[in-house]
Amino acid sequence: MTTKTNSRKVATAFGLDVSSVLLFVAVGRRNHNEGNTIAGVVDVALPFLIALIVAWTTSQAWRKPSVLPTGIIVWLITVVLGLLLRNLVFDRGIALPFVIVATLTLGFLLVGWRAIFRLIRFRRS
Repeated sequence: MTTKTNSRKVATAFGLDVSSVLLFVAVGRRNHNEGNTIAGVVDVALPFLIALIVAWTTSQAWRKPSVLPTGIIVWLITVVLGLLLRNLVFDRGIALPFVIVATLTLGFLLVGWRAIFRLIRFRRS
């Protein structure tokens, strides 16, 4: 695999993870009638985006952004650290229903796209 191809795959994987976090926030804001301005979405997403960067660094996701173990590690760190940052640094609530929805939705999105890509790759071989 060439460096250019690998760089493209890493950029795509990171972009899909960032898009997953932004989608989670945008849908949540829409469901709560909070509007979806870019600033509003980014403001709410920021603790999870910071956590995502930490998750990528910790898991070294750029080496192999696969489902196992990378996708699981990225998901868990993003959720746990994102909720902690949201509460402790950004001074926002983390009610139990929000914790459950964030955990399940981010798990579905962050692990889900990896599982779909793995399935497509498996079927091609």
